[in-house]
Amino acid sequence: MSAQLPLALPVGPDQRFELFVGHDWAVELLRAAATGERVDASIDAGLFVEGVEGSGKSHLLLAACREAHEAGRRARYLPVPAFAGALGTMLEGLDANDLVALDGIEAVSASREDCEALFHLHNRLRDAGRTLLYASRLPAGDTAWALPDLRSRLGQGLRVSLDVLDDDGRREALRRRAGRRGLELDDAVLDWLFRRVDRDLKSLTALLDRLDRAAMAAQRRLTVPFVRKCLDGPMSPENVQ
Repeated sequence: MSAQLPLALPVGPDQRFELFVGHDWAVELLRAAATGERVDASIDAGLFVEGVEGSGKSHLLLAACREAHEAGRRARYLPVPAFAGALGTMLEGLDANDLVALDGIEAVSASREDCEALFHLHNRLRDAGRTLLYASRLPAGDTAWALPDLRSRLGQGLRVSLDVLDDDGRREALRRRAGRRGLELDDAVLDWLFRRVDRDLKSLTALLDRLDRAAMAAQRRLTVPFVRKCLDGPMSPENVQ
């Protein structure tokens, strides 16, 4: 799968639909789009995922690319902010893919040239019957888009709005990610962690990876005393390689 993606951004092991918490209807919609199932005629005009930072937009787009690849479809993920100002060049050749996922398109909302490049790609992929996924912090109908025609196209597809997970959702997400690593996080460990560390899921997952390495090295399960030692003692996550 990584060969289908920019080398600097391979699909990580956690970017799977089954590890996404909440918005079950959105997950099923993205899964259907990834495999080419036509669940709604509006999806022919693209699928627009919107939400604030940390709401899981990138997770869903990367998971869709993984699912498409496993279904035998050609998929490409593009982090649009990395190519702002030269987007037209990066979009060339994407027509050969069955699914194209464009993440962070709000980064080019003020650039008429980049918006025009998106507009023409949208029309080409739609006419070719390809699946097109967008993710943006900026709503599809916002007047900040420099090209009204693009704003109109973005508003024609299906829209998925995501919210940031609450503490219960983050706990469940961390449990699922721990389970994929063969770890068990009981309520006592989760309670201890959530009182002492950043609660955003990205930081929690990075910490989980460090605890996983420490637990493997020590052949220990994750208990409150062990986690406390990892965070406060000589086996702190920063020192675990």
